[in-house]
Amino acid sequence: MKHGDKHFTVSPNRRDFLYGLGAGVGSVALTSLLQGAGSGKVHHAAKAKRCIFLMMEGGPSHIDTFDPKPELTKMHLRKFSRKGEMESAMSSGERYFVKSPFDFIKAGKSGADIATEWVHLKERVDDICFYRGAQVESVNHPTACFQLNTGNRFGGDPAVGAWVTYGLGSMNENLPGFVVLPRTSYPQGGAGNWSNGFLPADFQGTPLRPTGSPILDLNPPKGVTANRQRKNLDLLGELNQMHRAQRPDRDDLDARMSSYELAYRMQTEVPGVIDLDGEKESTLEEYGIGNTKTDAFGRKCLLARRLIEKGVRFVQAYAGNWDSHDYIARAHGSLIQSVDKPIAALLKDLKERGLLEDTLVVWCGEFGRTPDNGIRGGGQSYGRDHNAKAMTMWFAGGGVNAGHTIGATDEIGAEAVECVHHIRDVHVTLLHLLGLDDNRLTYYHAGRHKQLSQFGGTVIEDLIA
Repeated sequence: MKHGDKHFTVSPNRRDFLYGLGAGVGSVALTSLLQGAGSGKVHHAAKAKRCIFLMMEGGPSHIDTFDPKPELTKMHLRKFSRKGEMESAMSSGERYFVKSPFDFIKAGKSGADIATEWVHLKERVDDICFYRGAQVESVNHPTACFQLNTGNRFGGDPAVGAWVTYGLGSMNENLPGFVVLPRTSYPQGGAGNWSNGFLPADFQGTPLRPTGSPILDLNPPKGVTANRQRKNLDLLGELNQMHRAQRPDRDDLDARMSSYELAYRMQTEVPGVIDLDGEKESTLEEYGIGNTKTDAFGRKCLLARRLIEKGVRFVQAYAGNWDSHDYIARAHGSLIQSVDKPIAALLKDLKERGLLEDTLVVWCGEFGRTPDNGIRGGGQSYGRDHNAKAMTMWFAGGGVNAGHTIGATDEIGAEAVECVHHIRDVHVTLLHLLGLDDNRLTYYHAGRHKQLSQFGGTVIEDLIA
């Protein structure tokens, strides 16, 4: 092979290293090439510049977290006959009304309703806008997760984070714009929940592994210096350019070449972001890091803060599983304890650093839960079924109507009855808070201009300050 005026041979070791670049951090980078791809221009003035999306996979019960129903206490274990649209594919046998096993208080100056299990979050409710009017279409986990995350319950469309990074571009060319912090087991529907869909591959979410090295092959092979790696990349770039010149119609080859460069830059930037050792002991304690119950989600919340500080546009952190069909007191009680302290610390930390004002924080699951369930063993074994007609989600920072509760469900929490909106309107509102107009944030695909809301939606003005 000829290179300039010199002949040379690529040794097996060098060749293996060049190809190896694409197997680890290089392949991660290939999915995150949004540098310069988004316009970076908002459609209207907005406070929020970035988003942290806290996804409680499995369907947290609104009745047992932020939407108390005293009427259910009176009706507890009374036989219930399911009717009409409340029928679930999972319901069978005799059904009974189920009261919440938790007590509720009015917290903060706003008097927000919150279960007493939220020991730490109750101190932050005045920074939160609770919304009780959202509805989705499916009571099945995969389709509901897809609809919440992409707007399409059948999957295959871009995730919210993909649309946001497509619209706003990157704030740090050395990091992905859309990062996902999943559980060890991926949510139902898998990586389709953070897919780029029909958008260019640049915009899909980059998942960081919850255990071990967050990104495989993040560090160069042993014995490979930065100088040698730079020379190897320069050589690889020349080879790829020659290959590209012979294939002018292959735009994906440009993305591949750029991915290697992003991977190289990530090796410098990422270690400093994901290494929590530099944080104060008091900060680690506030997030619950080091405590068996709170460590996993505490690390995700702290990492989310560090990522958005460094310019990542959209971070989604998963917690679960909230699918409590049985023993809801034990199951939901344990889950609340695992996320309560980390989330409260995140909100406090963002506010103290002056980041909450322009960071939108979202908390939700894919649906709510029913006021009734079957009894499978008697005693305290009761739980709740899936409910697409009623759920609670909340928002903080980024221009939301903090210190307010918007919307309401009926007296038993079966269905939203005030300020009722389909999830598409929530998506439109989320984009609006970030300065994006859903009707203008479109992408031409399969013969038409497509958008997150599928076919348009309404901004929920009550959620905006």
